[in-house]
Amino acid sequence: MAAEQKASGDSIPPDCERIEVHVAELRQLFNAIDPSPFREKDLDPNAEEFIVSWAREAAKDAPLALLVYLDRPAGIPEEGAILRDAIQEFFRHRSEMSRRRLHQLFRIGRTSLLIGIAFLAISLLVGNIIQKALQGRGLSAIIRESLLIGGWVAMWRPMEIFLYDWWPIRAEARLYDRLGVMPVRIAYMRDAASETWRWDWPAVKAAALPPRPAEGPGAGKVPQTVQG
Repeated sequence: MAAEQKASGDSIPPDCERIEVHVAELRQLFNAIDPSPFREKDLDPNAEEFIVSWAREAAKDAPLALLVYLDRPAGIPEEGAILRDAIQEFFRHRSEMSRRRLHQLFRIGRTSLLIGIAFLAISLLVGNIIQKALQGRGLSAIIRESLLIGGWVAMWRPMEIFLYDWWPIRAEARLYDRLGVMPVRIAYMRDAASETWRWDWPAVKAAALPPRPAEGPGAGKVPQTVQG
């Protein structure tokens, strides 16, 4: 019986940095308002933040793995593979988005650099012209230095991009790459025969579910399987 299964999904190598999550239902890991199919469904923001924060604290060269402690018995045997595919797809999409941001940032940096160099060159040229026109008067030096400062201020944005802004985005993309290939395993914390898995995403489609028991005193109990 599926309920006798204590774990499902990938085996976790001993050298992996294990990210451990404890939930009552698999659906708690995902964004409840996202209507996408399960392979494209976004993680819940809190779950994503928890997993990413744990991964950031791990050693940079350590492989990652996700271990989900689930407070219900096992459902279908493919639950672990379904969960792994959904989580890996999510982080691969995050990695792609980060690299797009990086490419866009470099485009902005190149454009800003051209504008900054042009403005700096014009500032130097105009400053020299004014200095010669005023024949070395004190005012000419003030104007020339002001234009020079303005020219270097125009270079601030491209320098910020190429010196500081790009590497955190690349580090983020690399982290998502590691999360996008990590093994995922479900550890079931209950092993009694139960049908509660049928109401948990993504075990089965909602259309295939029987009505969920009503909540209240004595309600919500699932008949136990009788074996003869």
